[in-house]
Amino acid sequence: MTDAAQEMGRSGRRIRVVEELTLETAAAVLELIEQAARTDGQPAVSEQGRLQLRGGRRPGVRHVLVYTPTEDEEQLVAYGQLEDTDPVEAPAAELVVHPGHRGRGHGRALGSELLAQSGRRLRVWAHGGHPAARHLAQTLGLTMFRELRQMRRSLADLTLPEPTLPEGVTVRTFQPGTDDAAWLEVNAAAFAHHPEQGSLTQRDLDDRKGEPWFDPKGFFLAEKEGRLIGFHWTKVHAEEGLGEVYVLGVRPGAQGGGLGKALTSIGLRHLAAQGLPTAMLYVDADNVAAVSVYERLGFVTHETDLMYRSET
Repeated sequence: MTDAAQEMGRSGRRIRVVEELTLETAAAVLELIEQAARTDGQPAVSEQGRLQLRGGRRPGVRHVLVYTPTEDEEQLVAYGQLEDTDPVEAPAAELVVHPGHRGRGHGRALGSELLAQSGRRLRVWAHGGHPAARHLAQTLGLTMFRELRQMRRSLADLTLPEPTLPEGVTVRTFQPGTDDAAWLEVNAAAFAHHPEQGSLTQRDLDDRKGEPWFDPKGFFLAEKEGRLIGFHWTKVHAEEGLGEVYVLGVRPGAQGGGLGKALTSIGLRHLAAQGLPTAMLYVDADNVAAVSVYERLGFVTHETDLMYRSET
């Protein structure tokens, strides 16, 4: 385990950088993320980032922990995660500061450490695009270069036409274990341009299969002549009453024939049948074609996540 620690001046702040978290520390980080989410309206660390807190060391992942002293012990006041797994892109980071400890320089100190750990080649997500995150990015000398939109639509008045599948295509649901390898292969092909989604591994898939929300009945696979050519994986956020177009992909070569539209309709009908009032999805703002498709399906932008990067 790497454990780099440093004291930062008169603040008494201590920063630790580790490659693996203990169960106790992982639980403390998750609690910090949840406390911040209650204030901010959404988690500052993505699902992938939260999954990477557990299960031991992850190749290319480092955890940055910021502590301040108390009367009896130190308190975790901020957390950052750095993932350096993309062979081309700069390392990506997410960070969060405890709501009760903001405005004291912890975010800047954490951001500076993430920059140092990345060799000043850094991409940082700001989920929700809050003004404080924009200000911190500017302070750290980062510029915004990616906008990810969360779009939503009501399912109460869902009136989609009957899905029309391309000739020879059938749809069934995912069979855990049996379909893993085939799905990972088509996911990598469909998202070769998308570093986060396209690089998912068996371990990443297993993480998601182990989550309480996982339901293979909402994971639809499209096949032609026994070959997987597309999929629509839906997700239910039970507490929020949201159904999500979690991942939708079509294999290159099978695109352009209406399969994506049909799979979208199948998934939305499934979510509506669960009694969920609202559907959501994420799409890059510069993917104009996809945004237009979703707008025609009745989706509107609900909020945005912004990614910033260093210029060096």
